[in-house]
Amino acid sequence: MRALVTGGAGFIGSTLVDRLLAEGHAVDVVDDLSTGSLGNLAEARSDPSADFTFHRLDIRADSVVDLIERRRPQVVFHLAAQADVRVSVDRPVFDAEVNILGTLHVLEGARRAGAHKVVFAASGGTLYGEVDASDLPVRESHPYVPLSPYGVSKKAAIDYLTAYRELHEVEFTALALANVYGPRQDPHGEAGVVAIFAGRLLAGERCTVFGDGSQTRDFVYVDDVVDAFARSAERGGGLVINVGTGTETSVNQLYGTMAAAAGVDEPPVHAPARPGELMRSALDPGRASIHLGWKPWTTLEEGCDAVLRWFEAQQP
Repeated sequence: MRALVTGGAGFIGSTLVDRLLAEGHAVDVVDDLSTGSLGNLAEARSDPSADFTFHRLDIRADSVVDLIERRRPQVVFHLAAQADVRVSVDRPVFDAEVNILGTLHVLEGARRAGAHKVVFAASGGTLYGEVDASDLPVRESHPYVPLSPYGVSKKAAIDYLTAYRELHEVEFTALALANVYGPRQDPHGEAGVVAIFAGRLLAGERCTVFGDGSQTRDFVYVDDVVDAFARSAERGGGLVINVGTGTETSVNQLYGTMAAAAGVDEPPVHAPARPGELMRSALDPGRASIHLGWKPWTTLEEGCDAVLRWFEAQQP
């Protein structure tokens, strides 16, 4: 299979690239390196046996359509995005340019290339919005009520995927991701709380918990998520599919797990809650089990330990 991965220098994208190359596929990566890093692709770039090509390109550029058409991938994994909710609130036009117009460029390229399928990285938490506790873990049948421009842009992208499937027979699977964590996640700026905690715990710095720490998230390990992407190349056509554990973990529970693994017994510092933050989130993975044959297998303890070991290895 020839695959093209947008956002392939990112945390999830580069892990997917390694998986695809390990399975013997040819891989093109499109990334503008605004948030991704060539360091994440070190293994791919240094393997002389790998059929791998990197293209530094912004998906907002018209030329990305020509590139995809020229490379003729059979499957496009579309992970490139403006993924910061706060940026989407401050700069909604920029968010739409990347996540809506950029997705249209990718879809046009896939159409012209005669690609078999587009596998899209959607966002589970922002897509469904604030869900009543009785509906948790949330299923894909729940209404999409995004409460941020970022969530709106991801919903719009799914609508375009549906339209291209009907109009141009470009198949798709949209994976609604829970809170993905794992090695290579950036602890600086807008990043997953696991990476932030890992960076601070190993540096001997106090961790900050916003609010009382009772807010919950569905933490799913990156290798498990990449397995769902790989399975989606041939399965789950025309569906939005949750990729999560179905389990709520509070930020306080997460901190306790990570602090114990790092050998730290100091409590976190609490700061005021962030306005607009979801209080509870968890995704029901039942559809993924049925249509992808997928289930998460990494426990939170195993995943957090792997993250801490990876961060330790990065230290000089």
